[in-house]
Amino acid sequence: MIRARTDVVGSLLRPAELREAQERHAAGELTDAELERAEDRAVDAALRLQEEAGLEVVTDGEMRRLSFQSQLPAAVEGFGGWDLDAFLWGEWHSDELGDLHVERPPIGVVGKLRRRRSLSGAEFAYARGRTDRILKVTLPSPSLFANFYDPERSRDAYPTLEEFLADVAQILRQEVDELAAAGASYVQLDAPHYPLLLDPGYRDFYASRGWPAERWLDLGLELDNLVLDGHPDVTFGFHLCRGNQGSRWLVEGGYDWLAGKIFPRVRAQRLLLEYDDERSGGFEPLAQVPEDRVVVLGLVTTKTARRETVAELAARIREAARFVPLERLALSPQCGFATSVVGNALTEEDEAAKLRTIAETAGEVWAGR
Repeated sequence: MIRARTDVVGSLLRPAELREAQERHAAGELTDAELERAEDRAVDAALRLQEEAGLEVVTDGEMRRLSFQSQLPAAVEGFGGWDLDAFLWGEWHSDELGDLHVERPPIGVVGKLRRRRSLSGAEFAYARGRTDRILKVTLPSPSLFANFYDPERSRDAYPTLEEFLADVAQILRQEVDELAAAGASYVQLDAPHYPLLLDPGYRDFYASRGWPAERWLDLGLELDNLVLDGHPDVTFGFHLCRGNQGSRWLVEGGYDWLAGKIFPRVRAQRLLLEYDDERSGGFEPLAQVPEDRVVVLGLVTTKTARRETVAELAARIREAARFVPLERLALSPQCGFATSVVGNALTEEDEAAKLRTIAETAGEVWAGR
């Protein structure tokens, strides 16, 4: 298992050059090869940014993705038509920016899933030769894709949601098999849908598909563990948050209800947990974390430009150490800086400063350990 004290969740802000190239490519003004070169430059810059900040774990910034979860429908036939709103729908909240409603588009899996290419193999292959740090690959949790199942439109392809998600899990399992064979040492499953169960509206959504909250958690974790199991040379991370798009969030509430149901049951070695403000509750649920797991505290917010200090973060880490020993803690941002191409409301300078503060804090808290 990797022992890194500093970590990242996944995405970084897309540079202006890349956003322009993506728009021009969509308009037919750039070739696939020209877009790929722009993406390569953005990945190179993302790796440099994290290395110069002093982080032990890096990602490619998810520069080639529309959203953190979009690489699966992009690489797999059967999902039908979809766009960015397939990943953004919901009631988004922000005290500073105001609330935003994104309507659920008419998405629905329409055919048997067939994997056309690797989801993340090319991302990993490109980035691994360009860094000497621990390179993390991020993948979505299988049951996150329940929102693509429509009882009417999807029935001919998959009579039940369970059958559909079983195929999603097998595709993700194959992806992890290939990443492990290629030398990947750190893979993360992103599972922001579980904290949605803190909200009655989302519980009703899943219940409308025949999956009350407890049953839904049981199925989801069974599928997660199918993806994770059987790879002794890979460290797995598991990320939980409450929504992160355009500096807005979906739900609030502590981990109290989820802790005993998820922390001991998911077979990931590193739990990356959002803890950047009062919406996340206290550290008490960390007492439910098994002794063989590391908790990566997401104390640094990616939603605003507020600059955390080393003293502030060190104090919060020591508070969390009342429930999980310091040697089993690490530090990261609370989520990605750009969960989709929309990005959060802060600058690349803010992003760099926050990453440096993470490394500086780890140097102070775990010096000599």
